[in-house]
Amino acid sequence: MSVTSLSSRPMRGARKRISSDTCSLVSFRPLFEAGFPLLCTPSMPGVDLVAWAAQNRELIQQQLHQGAAILFRGFDVTGIDQFNQCIDAISGGALQYLFRASPRTQISGRFNIYSSTDYPAGERIFPHNEHSYSPVFPLHLYFYCDTPSETGGQTPLGDTRLILDRVDPQVREEFARKGILYVRNYGDGMGLPWQTVFQSEVRSEVQAYCAQIGVEAEWKPGNRLRTRQRGPAIVRHPQTGERIWFNHGTFFNALTLPDSIRDNLMREFGPLDLPQNTFFGDGTPIGEDVVRHLQQIYRDVMVEFAWQKGDVVLLDNILTVHARNAFTGRRKILTAMAIAQKSADLALD
Repeated sequence: MSVTSLSSRPMRGARKRISSDTCSLVSFRPLFEAGFPLLCTPSMPGVDLVAWAAQNRELIQQQLHQGAAILFRGFDVTGIDQFNQCIDAISGGALQYLFRASPRTQISGRFNIYSSTDYPAGERIFPHNEHSYSPVFPLHLYFYCDTPSETGGQTPLGDTRLILDRVDPQVREEFARKGILYVRNYGDGMGLPWQTVFQSEVRSEVQAYCAQIGVEAEWKPGNRLRTRQRGPAIVRHPQTGERIWFNHGTFFNALTLPDSIRDNLMREFGPLDLPQNTFFGDGTPIGEDVVRHLQQIYRDVMVEFAWQKGDVVLLDNILTVHARNAFTGRRKILTAMAIAQKSADLALD
């Protein structure tokens, strides 16, 4: 098992040549007045997103740094194969989903494309950066709308630059100084089993993987596992140099669970034995007032749009948090991760 498993596949099938005047083929504009996210649409019929993106990676990256997220709409992207080609064209290939935190289904054995989440339709998912709890995380995150839900099911997005600006200065300073301790227990209560999280049935492989990425593994009776690792609350973006609020401190905290679930778990487990929980990096509890303060900031910065079939969304995973609304009817949103990044490389000066 490796820290990252990056698969870059060649383009499949012939692609139409596109004009060298690439700026005339698509247009970018803010989807909302606040300027986030950006909407990219074709300026004429028949623009091939894969071919255009392959020739315009630098432009896409510039727009992504400006807008933090891009919604590609109207390009007639049909199916998992073309979605995977979009990832290849823009980011060089999709990553395997390791060190998992939510239940997902791999859609095809040929691609590292997954269901966005397998949580029940009636549940909302709180805003978070993908894998921000992990020492290795994706810089790019993709979504593809195969089937929009009948009602609800939006994927709200939020700009982490706004989050950092709104965090109380004293809270920000304490998190910057102490960092965050993540404690996870696998197979207890509602937590995923370690075999699913690490995609291995072999304890020695899991132990080696944890050691490789800087995670402390503790085996408990009954072939159960607890992991601990410390991570930053604020990082420096590897390309823009901005200080960014980037962590799972709120999302993994017990106070972010629905009240009924949290109460039941707390009756059975202590704070260190919950499926997942967070503390300051020195092991001290994060106060309820601090967690509630952060929760409200996340909620306040979110914007949302209704999915349309064929939509492709590209997020800078450091600059953008995402969530999920409850929904009714069949919903099929696919996701993929790309460009592995180590949090240790993003330490503040």
